[in-house]
Amino acid sequence: MKQLFLTAKLDIAESLRARWFLIYTLVFGGIVTLLFVFGLSESRVLGFIGLSRLLVTYIQLTMAILPIFVLITTVRSVAGDREAGVFEYLLSLPVSIGAWYWGKVCGRYAIIFLPVFLAMLGAALWGSFQEIDIPWAMFAYYTALLAVMALCFLGLGMLISAIARSTDTAQGAAFMLWLALLLFLDLILLGVMIQGRIEAETAIGIALLNPLQVFRTAALALFDPQLVVLGPAAYEIFDRFGAAGFQIYALVYPALLGLGAALTGYFLLRRGDLL
Repeated sequence: MKQLFLTAKLDIAESLRARWFLIYTLVFGGIVTLLFVFGLSESRVLGFIGLSRLLVTYIQLTMAILPIFVLITTVRSVAGDREAGVFEYLLSLPVSIGAWYWGKVCGRYAIIFLPVFLAMLGAALWGSFQEIDIPWAMFAYYTALLAVMALCFLGLGMLISAIARSTDTAQGAAFMLWLALLLFLDLILLGVMIQGRIEAETAIGIALLNPLQVFRTAALALFDPQLVVLGPAAYEIFDRFGAAGFQIYALVYPALLGLGAALTGYFLLRRGDLL
């Protein structure tokens, strides 16, 4: 545990010095600031007023930015250290591969999640100061949603990083994964699948394997409980899960996917050639 803690601390220190972390923090802090500046906290949409509207907009923007940011920065973890010759020094030190790997996972998770959460927490505190109603139930669920989103794509990034032999290959694979998930977002390719005489239930089931689609649908469910924007697909979702069941699924499935990907990356790293 001491080795894991020291590795996580070192990864956090390195990230704090990196330019990407400064940009990452400014992006999410700037989003919240702009949303307040443009008055979204005072707008009313479908009965949502105050901070509710800001949270809905923030979560939608986060889902567009966070995955690619996490993937591109995370895939450099293992692949970058392999290229830099870090493993040669690691093998000569009393640090286990497990402590090093999971220390990087923990450190990177903290550095990824905290700026996103602090930006949203800052919005809630400012709203309280301005005497704006704070939807704490929505705030708690969106916080959990952001936490599992970060975990999901962190795990996928670590898996790609463990497999790739170079940072260029890892970044290319991360971009292709993000692009593939985007193509299935909002059922973009499902229309083609249905035209190919695939059952609608099967097509929607495939869509719900896409973590981006799961995140977006869960966020919309609080804003639009009937999921009117999804049309007939909403009936299939509610028939399978129910409203509360889908909210639980949106938290459990991405978390398990991220943890499973991180574990797979760890076992592949241990069985493979570190050098």
